Amino acid sequence: MSRLPTPATIDAAPAASQPMLEAVKKQFGIVPNLFRLVSTSPAALEGYLGLSAALNKGALPAQTRERIALAVAEINGCNYCLSAHSYLGKNLAELDDAEIAANRAGTSNDPKADAAVRFAAKVARERGHVGEDDLRTVKLAGYSDAQVIEMVLHVALNTWTNYINEVAKTDIDFPVVTSRMAA
Repeated sequence: MSRLPTPATIDAAPAASQPMLEAVKKQFGIVPNLFRLVSTSPAALEGYLGLSAALNKGALPAQTRERIALAVAEINGCNYCLSAHSYLGKNLAELDDAEIAANRAGTSNDPKADAAVRFAAKVARERGHVGEDDLRTVKLAGYSDAQVIEMVLHVALNTWTNYINEVAKTDIDFPVVTSRMAA
């Protein structure tokens, strides 16, 4: 059970959050617990949705974004995000089981994506303290400066969702996947 109250319905959320939750429902067909939890603070929900929407228009493909989310969730031991992104990776980004397993290990079976996932995982593990070789490697794989910046921002956004879900112990409303850290 969540340690922070999660509005049970859109109508139970603060009035300022309700239109944003309606938009989430329109996009996904449901309102996952994370969004309802964060809706307790309309400012936090607005910030989260705004940054997510901006990054979705960025230069990284959806598959790479999901790969990064999986790597960061595993590093941070967030079962909620690992469950959500395993589901989204498989059903929306069309990643296969082998790729999801590789992503959770901080790698990819796709050579170009491997450089991005390894870089993002190092950013997460080292709290941004990466070396010149790390930056050179991801750029030699074909990623632009803009894409590198987006990778770092994806790490930050996913870390935030990992942390809020771990603080709250958000009830998982996706098929449950358990991090190796929890095992």
